Amino acid sequence: MKMSTMVLLAACIAAGVAGCSKAIGDSDSEKRAYAQKMKADTLAELYQEKPEARAKIKNAAGYGVFSNININLFLLSSGNGYGIVHETSGSEETYMKMRMFGVGLGLGAKDFRAVIIFKDKEALDTFTESGWEWGGHADAAAKADDKGGEVGGQAEVTMNMEIYTFTESGIALQATVAGTKYWRDKELSPRPEDAEEK
Repeated sequence: MKMSTMVLLAACIAAGVAGCSKAIGDSDSEKRAYAQKMKADTLAELYQEKPEARAKIKNAAGYGVFSNININLFLLSSGNGYGIVHETSGSEETYMKMRMFGVGLGLGAKDFRAVIIFKDKEALDTFTESGWEWGGHADAAAKADDKGGEVGGQAEVTMNMEIYTFTESGIALQATVAGTKYWRDKELSPRPEDAEEK
């Protein structure tokens, strides 16, 4: 099989499997409830592993919690996800979508969640209103004791944001999440301007 055919096949499989990563439910309310449970479970794990994160989130302008399945096949990686951005002051919540697409070696699937802490309202508003896209990728997993287990960490994405990422193997320190784009879910968080676009 030619390399170009293999790459195309891998991309199609990755896109198909990645499409499964979304809030589950028949109605919008069920999808929101599913996303809320993911958010609660992820925050509970974060607070258990990194207790200092509770104070950071409490004092922040807001935070986002996302769930994503990253599929890595041959040289291509792809993934879709969903999440919620919570504004601390007004308790407003925006449901969002995410998509990953990058290049890397390996074969397998990585189910991960991320908590993004927004230190000021400008960063929060930019993220929810305009979306956000990271083009780089920098994993930095630390080792603990002689056992070689991964330990948790957080990385500053910009001066106004921090990100904690969770994978099946533990909490990894990342400066960015490869080629990841975030945007508002118009189905679960509709706004008046959406009707004007139709």
